Amino acid sequence: MAVSAARSVAFDILLRVEQQDAYASELLHSNRLDALSTADRGLCTELVMGVLRWRSLLDDRIATTSSKQVAKLDAEVRLALRIAIYQFIFLERVPAHAAVNESVELVKRARKRSAVPFTNAVLRKAALQSTRPKPPATGAGARELAASYAHPLWLVERWVKEYGPLAAEHICDCDQQVPATMLRIDDAALEEELRREGVELAPGELVRSARKVVAGDVLHSTAFLERRVFIQDEASLLVALLVGRGRRLLDCCAAPGGKTAALASHNPEARIVAVEIHPHRASLLRERVPYKNVEVLTADATSLPYGAEFDRVLADVPCSGTGTLARNPEIKWKLRLDDIADLHHRQLAILKAALGHVAPGGRLVYSSCSLENEENAAVVEEALQSVQGFRALDVQSELARLRDSGSLAWNDVASLTRGPYLRTLPGVHPCEGFFAALLQRD
Repeated sequence: MAVSAARSVAFDILLRVEQQDAYASELLHSNRLDALSTADRGLCTELVMGVLRWRSLLDDRIATTSSKQVAKLDAEVRLALRIAIYQFIFLERVPAHAAVNESVELVKRARKRSAVPFTNAVLRKAALQSTRPKPPATGAGARELAASYAHPLWLVERWVKEYGPLAAEHICDCDQQVPATMLRIDDAALEEELRREGVELAPGELVRSARKVVAGDVLHSTAFLERRVFIQDEASLLVALLVGRGRRLLDCCAAPGGKTAALASHNPEARIVAVEIHPHRASLLRERVPYKNVEVLTADATSLPYGAEFDRVLADVPCSGTGTLARNPEIKWKLRLDDIADLHHRQLAILKAALGHVAPGGRLVYSSCSLENEENAAVVEEALQSVQGFRALDVQSELARLRDSGSLAWNDVASLTRGPYLRTLPGVHPCEGFFAALLQRD
């Protein structure tokens, strides 16, 4: 029996994610899927993202039906089991026998024939335990939230402590949902062009220029292929709006380029320097942001060849990404507590260097898509203690200005802030989890 194309590609992607630290979202937009039909692309995406979102739940089901410890199974066998069990639980239209047979074939395809009887036996038992997980009881603690929503306990414990149990549950629940595809569209004619190609749009909830894809294939639209429309979460777009307008702008950690493109669109007369340390990502940045006023520089943001000459600077730093788990679920299984401390030191170095490029009277936006305090307020406050001449502005005032000017669609600006900073939370706000601080040089 041949393995279906969708399951074959999903298996290969999941194996790369597990063994090579690859990111599923990038692989799902690669040429690996070019030969798949629209239906098979959808099934492949469902399997990859579903297995990653619910990994701990799937492993628990394997553990109850297996004579071997899950961690000691070969990666290929473990993934074939996860793929089948995900289908048992979440894909009602797939017959159990088909899921079993295809996963057995995946094990054969991976040259693990000795594990075929074991795989078949485990899946026959697991097919009888295909109930969906129940929502946690009202007022559930971190342990129950972690089990019900398939999250690492240590992460959920941090969110309960930092944001409270209700917000933590909203975050976990949102992480398990398929996120909407959001676009940045500044041109009504472009919106009409997309509609003519079958892409149905709805207004964003946070930012006026955001549109949600309701139906249609935007990835194959002419505008997307010609880099005239950008997929961008509303919180990411809001961070770009906070940067404001200037004559010389510096984007310190620019790839993949969504915020850079937004800055170029909002500042068509400005000179914008977009910095990326990795050459291959810098090349992709040049392709994705084809604006004439953007110069891409391959360099380390901590040692740039500039002085204090930019009136607007964006330091959107590399981070843990815990505010983006709905779109990047593999992060929650890769991340370790020690990683957060390491990221803090790197982020602090980038911010301190970036402050050195802000002209007198200029502003810097420090941002991350992390929910962890060590990567956010703690970085800003430590930098302000060691770099003189800067102060944190109250982001709420700037959000009110954006609302009054018509750029911000969300009326309750106070709900978007925590202290003087921007703080969005998945499930609480209609966007990913972003932090931003607005710093001004005296």
